[in-house]
Amino acid sequence: MNRYFKLVNFEISRFFKLYISLLLILVVTEFAGVFSISKWYMNQANKLMVTNSLSATEYVHQYGQTSFISIIDSLWFIGPIGLSAAALIFYVFMIWYREWNGKNTFAYRLLMLPIPRLTIFFAKATAIFLMVLGLVAAQILLFPVQKILFEWLVPGEFRILMGISETLQASVYVSIILPSTFSEFILFYGVGFTALLVIFTAILFERCYRVKGIFIGIMYCVAAGTLFASPFLLMAWMNYQFFYPIEILLIEFGLILLIATASIWTSRLLLNKKITV
Repeated sequence: MNRYFKLVNFEISRFFKLYISLLLILVVTEFAGVFSISKWYMNQANKLMVTNSLSATEYVHQYGQTSFISIIDSLWFIGPIGLSAAALIFYVFMIWYREWNGKNTFAYRLLMLPIPRLTIFFAKATAIFLMVLGLVAAQILLFPVQKILFEWLVPGEFRILMGISETLQASVYVSIILPSTFSEFILFYGVGFTALLVIFTAILFERCYRVKGIFIGIMYCVAAGTLFASPFLLMAWMNYQFFYPIEILLIEFGLILLIATASIWTSRLLLNKKITV
């Protein structure tokens, strides 16, 4: 277990500088977005009130109020979140492929460590998942501060009064990143972690079988995705919704466990039997 934690720490440290850069981009861009959109709204409101001789009440009656949702659904927020997601997706592949670069490939040194090879697999997956959760935790901490800044820049009569939880649930993008219930959180991030394991398995197929492994890996990903979506595909094919929402939730939980177990078992087989050092 101690070596597992050392491997996780090692993987995180290799990506740490870029990870900190992503966090800084996230913080700076989002706060710039709150400031820019809030100031633009108030400048437009003041300009129209002066031009049309409107009071604040009359302006709100004609043009409506703004809300924090308009900011968190803007490109100022979606952009850095998308950039962070893209960087981590890229790292999902780089965390394996960089080990095979160079004449003295580092991958073989890792595989020769006196530990089960599956430990390396889990360490890499854990490192990426912890970085995802770190970005989510940072975003959770940022939202209340950003909302305070928004409320400071936009007077109360110009904005819709909403609590932070109500605001976040009203945003389509944020509700995916920060689910409102614990079961949704487990489902969404369980799907994400399982998808990570599936991609890792596909990468190992390519590493073991080269060109043929690319097609095997793609087919494996398609099969896993089809299996996960099978309840919805079945209902669409039958044109009848015969599963209750709670039943669909339980079926999906079961399918996640099945796919994750299959990926772990397959990856263990490939690491132990197909990759020789």
